[in-house]
Amino acid sequence: MRHICGPETMALNGPVLHIGLVGPLPPPYGGMANQTRQLAGLLQQEGVRVEVIQVNAPYQPAWAGKIRGLRAVFRLIPYLLRLWRAAGQVQLFHIMANSGLAWHLFAAPAIWIARLRNTPVIVNYRGGEARLFFQKSWRWIKPSLDRTHAIIVPSGFLEAVFGQYGYAAGIVPNIIDLSRFSVRPQTDGDGTDWTDAPHIVVTRNLEAIYDNATAIRAFQIVKQSVPRARLTVAGAGPEKTMLEHFVTELGLQDSIRFTGRIDNDAIAALYQSADMMINASLIDNMPISILEALASGVPVVSTDAGGIPYLVEHNKTALLVPKKDPDAMANAMLKLLRSPQLADSLRSCGLASLERYTWNSVKRHLFTVYQQALVHGQH
Repeated sequence: MRHICGPETMALNGPVLHIGLVGPLPPPYGGMANQTRQLAGLLQQEGVRVEVIQVNAPYQPAWAGKIRGLRAVFRLIPYLLRLWRAAGQVQLFHIMANSGLAWHLFAAPAIWIARLRNTPVIVNYRGGEARLFFQKSWRWIKPSLDRTHAIIVPSGFLEAVFGQYGYAAGIVPNIIDLSRFSVRPQTDGDGTDWTDAPHIVVTRNLEAIYDNATAIRAFQIVKQSVPRARLTVAGAGPEKTMLEHFVTELGLQDSIRFTGRIDNDAIAALYQSADMMINASLIDNMPISILEALASGVPVVSTDAGGIPYLVEHNKTALLVPKKDPDAMANAMLKLLRSPQLADSLRSCGLASLERYTWNSVKRHLFTVYQQALVHGQH
């Protein structure tokens, strides 16, 4: 008989609960990897025993990661063995799940192994491409979902997607550590007005779904009216070379800097130097990058893709524009630069909106889900 306890006991009288947390860890510093590492640490602070089953563990031996085809075997077999062992020891699995191959290779096996070992399962689904993924692969996804004890998602957007397929998903938001970020004064050290020489940042990976080319095109339009504007693009990905060539074609190489992938501390420092964050994504769920910008007091201009309208409210906590529309994005950026009062309002409301993403708020929801999954797992 597995020990069942209420949320107050789990949170305070530990170590009581023993969970297996299945997910990626940095590096690389992606949203899900950062959330997995952060959640593990916060749960441990509450007295919970946490065993992380890492889906992107380093290859052993290291040379196996260099051989295409073979590397999948060298990662998957040790992962399955770790899952099997952990499922016999922990009280429940908390699986950080995503769309595509990540679901089939990592989330689904964890669900089925937990089923075989009679371990309750919580699927924490986080894929912004869920709707398209479900349309293509539902007959493969459904049997695994039917063997979970709870489904949680970070946004109302994904809650609605699961609802369309007849599954109730509880909302447990992403967690942001506000102590990592601080709000700087809106004038430079020499008294220069930030609207005259704004530092604009993009903090998304260089992948097609984030449409960084539209962000760059919008910046080009803004620069025609604000010549001293500059843009920093922080991220890595397969579109790096294409985007660098695009910047050169536009003649913006002196105004746009590519940093490559940067770690959490560097991200916080980047926001400290930023006057505006722009996000041109085509598909999205609940981007932690937007929350980080809000926590730094940096006004946000973003597309209205996927779950973003569930995360921020247009004209209140951010400015939202249609996808693939650089003119609309540039107009919103210029609107902010020409209206410091609007920028100040967005900063203030954005900061106020973050309370629901703090650990003190999120943990109450999460421990309730844990309790329900443990009870459900007994029947």
